[in-house]
Amino acid sequence: MGLISSLLLIYALSVAPGDGGGAFSRHSIEASFKSALAWSSEAQGDDALGVVRAADRAGRTADGKLGQLTPEEHLKRAGVYMTNRAFSEAREHFQAVIERYPTSPLVSSALYGLGRSYFQDRRYAESIPFFERLTREFSETKDGREGLYSLASAYLRMGRAAEAAERYRLYTEKYPQGERIEASYLNVVDGLRETGQTEEAITWIARTRERFPNTATDKNALFARLRLDIAANDWAHALETVNQLTLTATPQGVMTNADELFYLRALSLERLGRKDEAVNNYLTVSDKPDSYYGWLATDRLMTLADEQRRSVVMARAGRTRAQVSSASAQYPAPYREIILREASRRRLDPRLLLAIMRQESGFRPRAKSIAAARGLLQLTIDTALKYAARAGFNNLREDDLYRPEVNIAVAAEYIAELKGLFPDLPEAVAASYNGGEDNAARWLKRSAHRDPAIFAAEVGFSETKTYVFKVISNYRVYQQLYTEDLRQR
Repeated sequence: MGLISSLLLIYALSVAPGDGGGAFSRHSIEASFKSALAWSSEAQGDDALGVVRAADRAGRTADGKLGQLTPEEHLKRAGVYMTNRAFSEAREHFQAVIERYPTSPLVSSALYGLGRSYFQDRRYAESIPFFERLTREFSETKDGREGLYSLASAYLRMGRAAEAAERYRLYTEKYPQGERIEASYLNVVDGLRETGQTEEAITWIARTRERFPNTATDKNALFARLRLDIAANDWAHALETVNQLTLTATPQGVMTNADELFYLRALSLERLGRKDEAVNNYLTVSDKPDSYYGWLATDRLMTLADEQRRSVVMARAGRTRAQVSSASAQYPAPYREIILREASRRRLDPRLLLAIMRQESGFRPRAKSIAAARGLLQLTIDTALKYAARAGFNNLREDDLYRPEVNIAVAAEYIAELKGLFPDLPEAVAASYNGGEDNAARWLKRSAHRDPAIFAAEVGFSETKTYVFKVISNYRVYQQLYTEDLRQR
């Protein structure tokens, strides 16, 4: 369940009238859901966060505990804090529901909120007891189903892939019609891959395709087989698999696209020594400023093309350079002095900062996302607090993230750490910035290569994968348009 969906559910339950036994009418829940849509938008705002904090301060008892509120109000305030990633404050309200109203039907929502608050704070081990309790005590509810799925996800993030695969497998057996059924099948495959159980993973790929024929899940399972083949350097079977993928329709929700598949087919042919066929396939990947695989294909063609094809490849590269030049106004370099100063201090390429900034906020210093990311580089307060002191800022508050000099400095500190974790692989830096460094490390290990295209194919979140494509394409354009001191070429 996404963050906003979780909050809408919590709020809908909090305002729906009940008969004391947890039974809510369909009409009351629908009405509450409509109210929640309006409320959730307001909860994103900095004003809502300030109002709730002020109310909590004013209502605290002499010994510092939260004032006596209804369970519904506790969950509502927790929702505002969760929306703004103020996790410790959210947890105080969730815990109050559990301790003060142990028989309330809202306890399961509070347990789920506690687990998610730790999970989103990347304190995965601390989330596990709450997810486990949900699976034991509320297994027949939606919160119980979400608890089991989240338990598996927590184990996966902790590097305990075998335990994760087992929990995902249990979900497929216990909830064959569950909301997460298709994702659970696919996650079993990834969990088995990460434990080195290749044959078992192949079995689950076949099982998944049989369970969901002619769907996005079917094709995603086949794409998982392609990635497994590539990681194992089984290029002959990779070619067979990618040919299957390119011959079938691509329904919405598939985790790959035509450019990626044509590139991976060309790469397979290249690794099999079929150079001429590889060149022909690389040429089918269109090259343009916003085409991630197009840039990579041109790079491979520069290496592989013989004299007969060299003029074709040079013309291809020339067209892209011309397109980049004509689009130069769309790639400005604002905040130049701040970016250069902070990048220089950390040995970062300032053009990478610009590439991320362009994607994150479009250079709008007051930007705020639905996930409470703020400012030019869309920092969340929990991430920013980890790097603020190193960047020279103490007592950082949410509003400070709207100041360009603060946002850029703190983000540069974070990006420098990611660059240290993933040297010479900006794709992994971008994936980490959007999807978390723990996930990026798993995807890189699973790929078994340092090849950027193979890593990009392994990125497991559709949003993060698209983000990587866009940031790296931005980065390449900025490298063409600007020198390292951000002077226009």
